[in-house]
Amino acid sequence: MMSNHLVLIDTSAWIHALRPNGSPGIREKVRNILKERIAASTEMVILELAGGAKEKREYEELLEDLLALHQLSVDEEVWRLAFSLHFELRRKGVSVPSTDMLIAAVAMKNKCVLLHNDKHFELIARHTSLKLL
Repeated sequence: MMSNHLVLIDTSAWIHALRPNGSPGIREKVRNILKERIAASTEMVILELAGGAKEKREYEELLEDLLALHQLSVDEEVWRLAFSLHFELRRKGVSVPSTDMLIAAVAMKNKCVLLHNDKHFELIARHTSLKLL
């Protein structure tokens, strides 16, 4: 699936969107992306967010909402891209968490934009074709 119209929303952006005191700018971007029905998610983002639910009902609602979005799977091609990116970036002195590298690889493989609030993605984008919002 070519997903160049989709926006993968990272955990760091969801945190602002889901909290009443989150960044108004990020909350507005997420709201617009959802309204346009171009929001995408992936297993790693869902995994990170699921751990933050306070109770079973909140967890179930969050899971249902996230799974209703366009799903971008972490397949073998994504893993191999993440391996390669991590290797290349470390050779350039750029160190980022493996989870962020995997999420960036999902966005890059699917040719979609990544909405985030995490400096690690800025580092990745400086050295790769990752597109950020």
